[in-house]
Amino acid sequence: MVNGGMINYTVSALRMAKKANAVSKLHAKVAKDMWKDYPGTCNIIPITNAQNQSFWQDKKIKSTWERKQVKAYKRRKTELKHELFNEVAAQTGKSFDPNVMTFVWARRFAGYKRADLLLHDLQRFERLISNEKYPVQIIWAGKPYPYDFYAIDIFNHLVNFSKQKSNLAVLVGYEIELSRKLKEGSDIWLNTPRITREASGTSGMTAAMNGSVNVSINDGWIPEFQKNGKNAFVLPEVDYKLPHWDQDKMDADNLYDLLENEVIPTYYDNPEKWQEIVFNGIDDVIPAFTSHRQADDYYKKLFK
Repeated sequence: MVNGGMINYTVSALRMAKKANAVSKLHAKVAKDMWKDYPGTCNIIPITNAQNQSFWQDKKIKSTWERKQVKAYKRRKTELKHELFNEVAAQTGKSFDPNVMTFVWARRFAGYKRADLLLHDLQRFERLISNEKYPVQIIWAGKPYPYDFYAIDIFNHLVNFSKQKSNLAVLVGYEIELSRKLKEGSDIWLNTPRITREASGTSGMTAAMNGSVNVSINDGWIPEFQKNGKNAFVLPEVDYKLPHWDQDKMDADNLYDLLENEVIPTYYDNPEKWQEIVFNGIDDVIPAFTSHRQADDYYKKLFK
């Protein structure tokens, strides 16, 4: 009854409005398909979400990017990793190494976002996190809604699993200050939703502004940004109509393959290429995904 009432309310709104907006191009496509059987609804246009560059981008990272100063960038990134790892030590007692590639998964915990996708195949995951030639560190952070029990279970599972691993950590207190440290101090920003479920997503935008490379499902805003292997790494798309367990298996296998064969070797074996990807990511996220562009779009495309 509640869902029916919400649908009727939304249909009424779409009929009264002259235009409505989705929050990414893919979201507009999905939304149009959702409402195609309801006559008289308005046009749905995409206005992709964005983030405030001046608030989120570290000033020294910005300066080194503008001047393409690789050594200065690396020095600053190391400083920012130290700041993040101080937080890891304060919360978990673990000492993370700034010379080790660091993944972060951080956002609201929800089932479709699949924070635990890396743990889908524990044998492959154990091999990934114990590789002495290519060491990695992984941090999870975020909050589930109080009554989202499935998301709470995922969070608790990650906490319990990571306790005995020196290179895994789950951080609490996910507010703006911690979010900033995670985006500034990470090398990789993981994004693993079931495809078509993420309307936009914005955390990867601010991560990219600070030199964290997106490794992502091709969902939400990512299709508008990604140049696979040049400014980000994107998993092959799977059929979103498949059962969830089939999607999870295929996406997890693709994620392991991508990390093992492309992402991690590039970071360690080809640092020049890695730095090129880092700067390309900043080039391509600014100004296309800044709040200035978003506000301009709303004015010109929706309100004017």
